[in-house]
Amino acid sequence: MSRYIKSNEAISALSAEQYRVTQESGTERPGTGEYLHNNEPGIYVDIVSGEPLFASSSKFESGCGWPSFTKPVQPDNINELTDTTHGMQRTEVRSTHGDSHLGHVFPDGPQDQGGLRYCINSASLRFVHLDDLEKEGYDEFISQVEKV
Repeated sequence: MSRYIKSNEAISALSAEQYRVTQESGTERPGTGEYLHNNEPGIYVDIVSGEPLFASSSKFESGCGWPSFTKPVQPDNINELTDTTHGMQRTEVRSTHGDSHLGHVFPDGPQDQGGLRYCINSASLRFVHLDDLEKEGYDEFISQVEKV
């Protein structure tokens, strides 16, 4: 059984913005996210469940106004769903265990890295620095993090 769960305690600890984004499928304003310009080495985990989502080594500057990644650190922790809101068809990205709305994935990422752009709300993430991965139980992901 997974150690990553969605709990009432985790939900009640969310800020209003984190709750709106993760639980109500909201979107933070472009250019305002805490992790947009974070260039430190580490991984990004679901703010609700703690499940590992993305590594700093797959983060890139896409110019879209939200943190962008080329691939998930553990694909089983990502669910992709059809989203037809706002008069368009997109692919929504949600965490598997926390069922948090993370953002969307688009087919316009770097071609040499698979061609995907995971456009993710900072409000749905918690960053765990490389120096803290082992202490926080994420040591299996150290090899996926490049020092920046």
